[in-house]
Amino acid sequence: MASGPQTSAPIAARAEQATKVYGLGDTAVWALNDVDVDIEQGRFTAIMGPSGSGKSTLMHCLAGLDTLTSGRVLIGDTDLSTLSDKDLTLLRRTRIGFIFQSFNLIPTLTAAENIRLPALLGGRDQDTSWFDSVVSTVGLGDRLGHRPSELSGGQQQRVAVARALAQQPEIIFADEPTGNLDSRASSEILGFMRSAVSDANQTIVMVTHEPSAAAYADRVLFLADGSIVDRMDSPTEESVLDRLKQFGA
Repeated sequence: MASGPQTSAPIAARAEQATKVYGLGDTAVWALNDVDVDIEQGRFTAIMGPSGSGKSTLMHCLAGLDTLTSGRVLIGDTDLSTLSDKDLTLLRRTRIGFIFQSFNLIPTLTAAENIRLPALLGGRDQDTSWFDSVVSTVGLGDRLGHRPSELSGGQQQRVAVARALAQQPEIIFADEPTGNLDSRASSEILGFMRSAVSDANQTIVMVTHEPSAAAYADRVLFLADGSIVDRMDSPTEESVLDRLKQFGA
């Protein structure tokens, strides 16, 4: 079985013997089975696998959105299992960014207000120069006063990506971020996420089922039956597709 590399590079997140079991006895489902993986800082990692492989469970546990049955997850040097619910919420709010397939924008807020919302909730001042840089990069300068209903799907996802990046979190988790977008909008969003890693040293972990999306990553982790069964550095769409065919995904 292949597992994530253990390296001397700075680590943004780590899973150690991560196990997640749903149910008991004969009905138990092992969503994660003793997974070890390091997520290196300043890299774009894609997680892939067939339905039920555990890829979303792994991301949710790494992000502190779900808890493990056994093992542990660390964000930086912080062991999530040692945190109270309040401290875990604070960590997610201040150190982690999220991008979801469904955008998760507040419909009554403008694009600018949605982007600034995490800072507002966390009681932090927004870095104005970084905010302006993010907005300019994603091309939202003329749409900041619009509410989500007045934006296209691609524009709404740009707001969601900008919201995650504007807080300058230690790590961003993206769950099928282009699943509801057409190919052009998908390419634009993925290109921006790629540049956020390459140019701004952001750390991104993305769950996807699309080889074309995984090709934007530095590394792909392949899951099957709750375990990491392979990994690929410097992926291309063709190489990812070929690997998935080997797994019957």
